[in-house]
Amino acid sequence: MDETEFWELVDATREAAEGDPEEQADLLVDRLLALDPEMVLDFARHFEARFNRAYTWDLWGAAWILLDGVSDDAFDSFRCWLIGQGREVYEGGVHDPDSLADLLADFDEEIDGDGEELGYAADEAYEQLTGTVAPDLGIPPATSEPLGAPVDLESDRVLAERYPKLWERFRG
Repeated sequence: MDETEFWELVDATREAAEGDPEEQADLLVDRLLALDPEMVLDFARHFEARFNRAYTWDLWGAAWILLDGVSDDAFDSFRCWLIGQGREVYEGGVHDPDSLADLLADFDEEIDGDGEELGYAADEAYEQLTGTVAPDLGIPPATSEPLGAPVDLESDRVLAERYPKLWERFRG
């Protein structure tokens, strides 16, 4: 599975789920079950690489604004959700987290921002296909701390200055 096929699966399931992350995860498992186990592992590698790449302080600050505070676990779920939004939103958010103010047409913190189940879709499909737990994916693990300069997540002033568009749209 190449990168284009990865994003096509993400996009197709998001559109079919009409933006509901839990429904998207269920649809993703269904689509992955139609593939052979090695393709499912390829999907998992693409997902995990993007999940690790999004482990940055800058993105955590954006998630903090969008969700009015984000724990470690909630940030993991946010990164899964961000991948589930498709290539344009994901790449834009990773490159310039403040651009999420423009890239997200709608955002409901009751529904959006939590894509934890998306993070388990490939593992679930692999187990259903093979009856075994997915092997190690062979990609480098995430760093122990987010990449980049730490952001004072507790300071409204810092967040408003660092993410002016997000702050105006979601907290202003």
